[in-house]
Amino acid sequence: MEPYLIGLLGMGVMFALIVLHVPIGVAMGIAGVATFGMIRGDLGPALTLFGTETVSKVSSAELAVIPLFLLMGSFATVGGLSADLYRIAHALIGHIRGGLAVATIGGCAGFGAICGSSVATATTMTRIALPEMMKRNYSERLATGSIAAGGTLGMLIPPSIILVLYGVLTEQFVKTLFVAALLPGLLAVALHIVTIMILVRLKPELASSGEKQPWVETLRALRDGWTAVLLMAAVSGGIYAGIFSVNESAAVGAFLAFLIALLRRRLTWPRFWSALQETAATTSMIYLMTIGASIFTYAVTISGLPRLIVAGIQDTGLPGIWVVMLLMVMYLILGSIFETISSMVITIPFVFPLIIGYGYDPIWWGVLTVMVIEIGMITPPIGMNVFVMKAMLPRTKLSTIFAGVAPFIAADLVRLAILIAFPALSLYLVNLFNLPR
Repeated sequence: MEPYLIGLLGMGVMFALIVLHVPIGVAMGIAGVATFGMIRGDLGPALTLFGTETVSKVSSAELAVIPLFLLMGSFATVGGLSADLYRIAHALIGHIRGGLAVATIGGCAGFGAICGSSVATATTMTRIALPEMMKRNYSERLATGSIAAGGTLGMLIPPSIILVLYGVLTEQFVKTLFVAALLPGLLAVALHIVTIMILVRLKPELASSGEKQPWVETLRALRDGWTAVLLMAAVSGGIYAGIFSVNESAAVGAFLAFLIALLRRRLTWPRFWSALQETAATTSMIYLMTIGASIFTYAVTISGLPRLIVAGIQDTGLPGIWVVMLLMVMYLILGSIFETISSMVITIPFVFPLIIGYGYDPIWWGVLTVMVIEIGMITPPIGMNVFVMKAMLPRTKLSTIFAGVAPFIAADLVRLAILIAFPALSLYLVNLFNLPR
């Protein structure tokens, strides 16, 4: 059998195992080993991939930032930093019509810069922001929609765990990816805020306007929330200013978040162990996926299947922009069905060579990939963030949340179109600071 046919068979085996509810990392590892063994005609060398790829990923300095960022997010949650960020935004703009929804977007962006997880951001802000909005007679549709959509910012605003994974799997510099994602992340925040302002202008009944808080209350919110701002400045500012490497920044962030939670007397022994267990469980899942993806990528690359797919698509004469658009549609569908990391690691062996073959920049594509998967997290029929919120709000109809996120999906598609039309927007800071590519 031709090697590329074996690669195609291996891909089929991987999807069959996933359908049978085998963990995705395990499914990719098994399919990769089986594919490589069939190509070589000997399973012995193929089995060594389990050892070599595991050692390679466990000893990877780039992947070491993941447990540190996860730990920072866990300690930040325990320390109540998300609530502090929301209170600051609430004190500054909560009095205008729709201001609490805007404050929610700001709180999500700020907590995303600490946490790096979309689901964790949406979960946390549901507990903090939703009661405040409902108390002030906000439309349930606007309230839930702004939280679900704002939660997706946690995936794009650096530090982003999924950007770290993309960098490791495609051998791109993580710091360069973080810098490239900064302007698109700010654009996402701006478009979400504009969406809210348009909605409350067209339908004032969606949100109320409150009284402006006295400066004493605003200063109190700023005083109580300075530690959250300090943590963001230390982590993100340290990376962008070149003071810390990404690894050092993650370590400093985890230590500061631990110290803040400890000094606030929120870090009890049960919460400490819970944070460690949560971090260990998520880290194990990510490492398992990464190891499986590396084995599968190696096997299908040896089979020549990605090269054949690239050549076949290029021979059709299809313009590169149409290929990008079709891939965007594919990722929107995958993002609404699969978990975010799964969507990316499954497709990288085939999509990345295709994009490079068409001459597109891998850094730009990384930001675009994360962004479109992020949109999938609020896209029907599944939408991970929407279902997480539904689980937390049993009395709220699923259709209400999906109706709430619909305007934000439209705004996200506009953002996607802007970044596809103007790749320089993602690469401006990268080129300005002459970062490695």
